[in-house]
Amino acid sequence: MVSVTAPASAADSVVAAAPSFWDPARKLEKPDLSTIKQIRFLTEDDFPPFDFALPDGTIAGFNVDLARAICEELEITCTIQRRRWDTLVAALDENAGDAAIASFAITPEMRKKVDFTQPYYTTPGRFVVRKDSVLSGATPEALADRTIAVAADSAHEAYLKKFFPASTLATYPSAQQARTALKEGRAHAMFGDAISLAFWLNGADAADCCMFKDGPYADPAFFGDGVGVAVRRNNVALRRALDYALARVAQKGVYAELYLKYFPVGPY
Repeated sequence: MVSVTAPASAADSVVAAAPSFWDPARKLEKPDLSTIKQIRFLTEDDFPPFDFALPDGTIAGFNVDLARAICEELEITCTIQRRRWDTLVAALDENAGDAAIASFAITPEMRKKVDFTQPYYTTPGRFVVRKDSVLSGATPEALADRTIAVAADSAHEAYLKKFFPASTLATYPSAQQARTALKEGRAHAMFGDAISLAFWLNGADAADCCMFKDGPYADPAFFGDGVGVAVRRNNVALRRALDYALARVAQKGVYAELYLKYFPVGPY
């Protein structure tokens, strides 16, 4: 279940709306924590605004703050270590950490390697257009015979090929180059990862050029089942504890506060 605290008519707004991935009416029963003495979280430091290094060398970001909120909710001592993203699963397997909170997408392949909590955010696709655009919307009809910039060989390109067949696709080696094409007026719209686009729209590189238009598009066949905290396979006690803490953090409004802190331009 995903809900957003803003009406659908606010899709073109730059004001963030905090999503919820937990049923607020569900009664939560605190799991047995007697076997969990501490939680050693692992993350990376090169994926802002989720994980990044501060000038003094400490790590910060949405994932980091959420890990700390989980620990506070469970009243358990935690550590947060940073490692290269491509070493995180191996570190879990080697018992060098207990949980990885590093924006791991929940995919069938990843489920063979680790267990996941329920998703704590999703990665839908969204369109962005220039603020001077006269497009009435970002639908297949509105974008027929229009040029859409997109990263080549991406899920977003595949989605456009299936659902926007009348549009002209301008493919680029990277999403960054596709965003630049839109910014410079070489495309009518750009389609990409909503999370990255929200961060871009709020940053200096966009120079206030653009805005979201319609969406989000959240087809799991193209964009996955969301992002969860990863734990070693069959570590049921820890997974249940993390799921409980995430739901409690959401119920108390802490998740929304963190989301609005890091995403003043909301991806949803």
